[in-house]
Amino acid sequence: MKRHVVMATLLVALGAGGVAVWRVHGAEPPPASPAPLPAVPVVAAKVAVSDVPIEMTGIGTVVAYNVVHVNARVTGTIERIGFVEGQTVHPGSLIAQLDPRPFQAALKEAEANLARDQAALANAEINLNRYIPLLKPGYASAQQVANQQSTVSELVAQIAADKAAVFNAKTQLSYTRITSPIDGVSGILNVDVGNIVQPGGAMPIVTITQIQPISIIFTLPQADLPAVQAAMAEGPLTAIAYGQDDQKELGKGTLLLVNNTINQSSGTMQLKATFPNANRALWPGEFVNVRLVTAIRHDGVTVPMSAVQQGQSGPFVFVVGPADTVRERPVSIVETIDGRVLIEKGLRAGETVVTQGQYRLADGAKVAEVGAGNPQVQNVTEASAGML
Repeated sequence: MKRHVVMATLLVALGAGGVAVWRVHGAEPPPASPAPLPAVPVVAAKVAVSDVPIEMTGIGTVVAYNVVHVNARVTGTIERIGFVEGQTVHPGSLIAQLDPRPFQAALKEAEANLARDQAALANAEINLNRYIPLLKPGYASAQQVANQQSTVSELVAQIAADKAAVFNAKTQLSYTRITSPIDGVSGILNVDVGNIVQPGGAMPIVTITQIQPISIIFTLPQADLPAVQAAMAEGPLTAIAYGQDDQKELGKGTLLLVNNTINQSSGTMQLKATFPNANRALWPGEFVNVRLVTAIRHDGVTVPMSAVQQGQSGPFVFVVGPADTVRERPVSIVETIDGRVLIEKGLRAGETVVTQGQYRLADGAKVAEVGAGNPQVQNVTEASAGML
C-alpha cells in the first residue's frame, strides 16, 4: 500500500509540473524565420554584338615624309624673302632672291666671248676656203692650208668652251632665285634681307617639311611578327593613330612595311605606316599611339570593361539571371578596345551583366538595377570597379 501511495504521489507531481511548463511555454509562438536580405543596388548593361577590329597597339613617332634644308648654291646677298614663316609652299615657290647683278655680268661676258670667237671662226673659215683652191696651182702652200685648218679647229673648240661658259653663267644666275623643291610647311627663317649666304653654310635659310602625306614609325613586340605577316598577306592593313591620351583619333593610314631587322636589345620590331593627314592633326616629332588592325571579328560579343572582374581563377562577370539574382561566370578575353572587352567565350548576346557595384555581390545574391551615377552603388577600389 505504501508503494502504491508513493507512485501516485509522483504521478500527481509530474502532472502538475507538466501543466506548469505548458502554461509557461505552451502559449508562446514558435520562433520566426530570418528576414530576407535586401537587394544590392547595381548598374547593369546588356551584352552587345557587333563587328570588332582585332588590333595590336604600339607607340610611335610621327616622321615627315620629306624634309628639305634650303641652302644657297651660290654666294650672294639676300635681296628679298619670298615667303612667310609657317606658310605652305609648293615646288617653285620663291624662298629667297639673291642679288643677281654679278651673275648677270658674268653671263654677258660669257656671251660676248662666244660672239667674238664665232666671228673669228667665220673669218678663219673664209680664209681656209680661199687657200684650198690656191693650193693646186701653187699659189698657196700646203703649210698655209694646214695652219688655217688648225686655226679653224681651235676656234671650233673655243666656241664649244664659250657655250659651256654661257650655260654655266645662266645656271649660276638661276641659283640666285632660291625656290622650294617640294610641297610642305616652311619653318623658322634663319636669315634676313641683306645677309650674305654661301654654299655649305652652317645654317639653312629655312627648313621645309612635307606633312601631307606623313609617316609614323612605331614598334610592336617581336612575338607579333607572324600575325602581322599573315595579315599583310591577306591585303593592306589599316593603322589608326591616337593622341597620347589614347582617346582622340588623329588619322587613319596604311601599313607600308615591317623593318628588316628586330631590335635585339628591346625585342621589338619597327613598322612604318603612311597617313594622308588631310586635317594636319599629325605633326612631325609627335608621340602617338598606333593601333594596327589585323582582322575584323564579325558578331563579336563585347561588354563594358568595368563588367569584368579578376578572380583567383581568372576573369569573370556577374550575370543577372531570373528573379534578379546574379551568377558568377568565368569568361575568356580576346582584347580590350575603347573601354569595351571582346569576349571569346562565356557570354551570349542579350544577357545582362553587372558593371558597377560588384564588390557587394556573391554568387546567388539578389540585385536591384539602378541608373548610372546612383549614390547607392558603391565601388570602393579600382580593382572592385573592374579595372583590368
